[in-house]
Amino acid sequence: MKLLVTTALLALAAPLAAQAQTVSAPIKAALADPARPATDKERDATRHPGELLAFAGVKPGDKVADFIMGGGYFTRILARTVGSKGRVYAYQPAEFIQFRPAYGDEQKAAVAGYANVTPLSDSLATVKFAEPLDAIVTVQNWHDMHLKMVPPGFAVAMAKRLYDSLKPGGVLLVVDHVAAADPGFTAPDKLHRIDPAAARAEIQSAGFTFDGSLPLLANSDDPHTAIVFDPAIRGKTDQFVFRFRKPR
Repeated sequence: MKLLVTTALLALAAPLAAQAQTVSAPIKAALADPARPATDKERDATRHPGELLAFAGVKPGDKVADFIMGGGYFTRILARTVGSKGRVYAYQPAEFIQFRPAYGDEQKAAVAGYANVTPLSDSLATVKFAEPLDAIVTVQNWHDMHLKMVPPGFAVAMAKRLYDSLKPGGVLLVVDHVAAADPGFTAPDKLHRIDPAAARAEIQSAGFTFDGSLPLLANSDDPHTAIVFDPAIRGKTDQFVFRFRKPR
C-alpha cells in the first residue's frame, strides 16, 4: 500500500517537482526578521517556508490569506514578504477558538506589530475577505475540512469559496499530512491526515487547475498509519505540497 501511495504521489508531482525553488530577497528578509519568535526560526530547517512561499509566488504588494493560521508561523513571514503595500488576512476559525481559546491568544500575538495584517475569526461557513487575493496559503489544515464538526461535502464548498476569493491567475497552496489511499475521507478525523489524490480531486472540482507539486516535505519512512500527534512521528510526517491556480 505504501509503495502504491508513493507511486501515486510521484505521478501527481510530475509537472514541477524537479524544479528547485529560488527564494527571493524579500522572502529571505522576512525569514531573518528579528521580530519572529526564536522557536519559529528553529523550525525553518524542517518546514522550508522560504521554498514554499517561493513556490506559491508570494511577492511584495500581494494580497494573501493565511487560511487557518494556527500559531501564526506563516502569518509573520507573509507580513514581511508582502510589505507595506501588501496585505495579509490572518484567519483563525471561530470554531477553533471556541474549541481551544489559546488559538485566539496566538492570533493576537501573531498580528501584533504588523500594520499590514488583518485578523479574521469568522466561522468556517461565513469567512470572506475584503478584496480579491493573489494567493491563499493553508498548511496542515485541509484535512480539517473533513472533521466530524463539519457537514458532509463541506470541503468542496470551501474549495469553491477560496476559488471565488482569488483573482484570476491566483494561487492556492495546500500542504498537508499524507494518508494512505482514502477516497472516503475516514483518515482526517482519525489521524489528522488526508489522501493526497482525494484532496486534489475535490479542490480541482471547484474549478482550480493543478499547477504542480514539491517533494520538500516528503518522508518515505512515515508509514501513514499513525496519528500526526504521535511522538514517534510528530514533526516528521510525510507531507504533500500542492499548488493550484485559478484560471485567468
